[in-house]
Amino acid sequence: MCGIVGYIGQQDASPIIIDGLRRLEYRGYDSAGICTLNGGEAQIRRAEGKLINLEKILREQPAEGCRGIGHTRWATHGRPSEINAHPHKASNIVVVHNGIIENYLKLKERLQKLGHNFSSETDTEIIAHLVEEHYRQCGDFEKAVRLALAEVKGAYAVAILCHDEPDKLIAAKLGSPLVVGQGQGEYFVASDIPAMLSHTREMIFLEDGEIAVFTPDKMWITDLVGQPLVKQSKTITWSPMLAEKGGYKHFMLKEIYEQPRALADTIAGRLQGEEGDIYLEALGLSDAQLADLDKIFIIACGTSWHAGLVGKFYIEKLARIPVEIDIASEFRYRDPIVTEKSLTVLISQSGETADTLAGLREAKGKGGKVVCICNVVDSSIARESDGVIYTHAGPEIGVASTKAFTTQLVALYLLALKLGRSRGNLTADDCREQVESLLALPRKVEETLELDAQIEQIAREYMNARDFLYLGRGNQYPIALEGALKLKEISYIHAEGYPAGEMKHGPIALIDESLPVVVLVPRNATYDKVVSNMEEVCARGGIVIAVASGEESELQGKVAALIKVPETTEDLMPILTSIPMQLLAYHIAVLKGTDVDQPRNLAKSVTVE
Repeated sequence: MCGIVGYIGQQDASPIIIDGLRRLEYRGYDSAGICTLNGGEAQIRRAEGKLINLEKILREQPAEGCRGIGHTRWATHGRPSEINAHPHKASNIVVVHNGIIENYLKLKERLQKLGHNFSSETDTEIIAHLVEEHYRQCGDFEKAVRLALAEVKGAYAVAILCHDEPDKLIAAKLGSPLVVGQGQGEYFVASDIPAMLSHTREMIFLEDGEIAVFTPDKMWITDLVGQPLVKQSKTITWSPMLAEKGGYKHFMLKEIYEQPRALADTIAGRLQGEEGDIYLEALGLSDAQLADLDKIFIIACGTSWHAGLVGKFYIEKLARIPVEIDIASEFRYRDPIVTEKSLTVLISQSGETADTLAGLREAKGKGGKVVCICNVVDSSIARESDGVIYTHAGPEIGVASTKAFTTQLVALYLLALKLGRSRGNLTADDCREQVESLLALPRKVEETLELDAQIEQIAREYMNARDFLYLGRGNQYPIALEGALKLKEISYIHAEGYPAGEMKHGPIALIDESLPVVVLVPRNATYDKVVSNMEEVCARGGIVIAVASGEESELQGKVAALIKVPETTEDLMPILTSIPMQLLAYHIAVLKGTDVDQPRNLAKSVTVE
């Protein structure tokens, strides 16, 4: 989604803002812009396309000043263009905005009648003119912003400057993320932590309906009507180096290779070996409350939904409680039967996914308990949930999720074990046995990453295929879906994930000698049946790329390529088989020359519906 960066202090604002925008590139964008105030003069520079285009303009036409705001735009209202790029200006007011203003047409009509002229197709420009209209009447920048935002319906995160009051920067949020950074004699505001992490680790996470006003030497936060609020800062423990490429060609590859560390960090401190139990420090529910549950809903979007599909297997097997899994954008529209004995588990890497947040509010509104699995501390979903399981993956910059996905699987497994113990379905010995396999997982992921060179060679052989089919059964079926999604996201090759047992109900018609078919066939309860499905593909000339575990020598000679991951338990095998899916998609995308970290049309966090 769109990225916002703002700065007020004693340093030159332009390089700080550009650096922050660069660190937000993973969110996806089609244009960029910046405004600095030099005294009372606004200097606006905008460009369509990548940030490098804006940087070129700034080299030719520098924007000077110690106060500024910047933006990377992902088009919602109005086509991608320089004229629609942010910041937007109305007389003495300059605005950058993330979100959607639902009543912008009504507001625009009223403002036009008052004599305002609009130059863009965006809903954001409405905010600039609305603030300017109120400022003309009251002569107070802060008051004008409050009055304007009180009229706005929809979602917004905004950063606003005023020529006539150049020593103030105002930021506000409703439904879109916004974080404040506190430095020494300077303040930052941004859509996400990485934009500010090289300058400060002291962050304040704004809540909906809050406004922050900054001068170079102080800050105050209030609600929309001006009532002062006391907010505590959080110290972010991420190393700034975690948000850098660290010698890797792409963030995605770096994040694939960070998975052993991310998994170890997600497990760390949560295993109580002697007691045979799981410690989830912020779950927010007692063992008695967990034992009293009669249904679990899992809701998520995209890759997180695939994690939820695996989580359903975990929870129903280990805790023996029924689980419904929903795509978040569909959940609230089917009027789900949520009760006080229901637990809704939300999965979101960013903790800001708009549809997932709406599902959270639907479940809470019906009286159900809500916990989330999230990677970002104090994100909106984490704050509004009754409890949270943080994944500790560190910042994930690449749009195509990798380490967030596998740490979500581990978090779901820990939750399933906790539910199983609380409900009496697992003994202490049962749990200790599962924990032993879990502790070995990071090392087995390291072994799986050693397959990289082999997978790159497979990618070279099949990079020009027009279509791919991915097949799996049981808890491997969601990994087939995830493998197909990864390939689509970053290489733009059409791919489908399908339950292997359903192949004869349609997809078998697609199989010919030009179709690569990735078959997930680790040794598990459905191994023989998947091998049978694979034989059917071979009989029709399909190109089989098999992902198996252990030796599986009987597959040699039957398949075009055999990728062998280490052995682990059936429950944890989806984590290992997902690694070749990530590497295959990555290498095909690199070979095809696509933008791996920022694929077209995609955003890292979908913060509007």
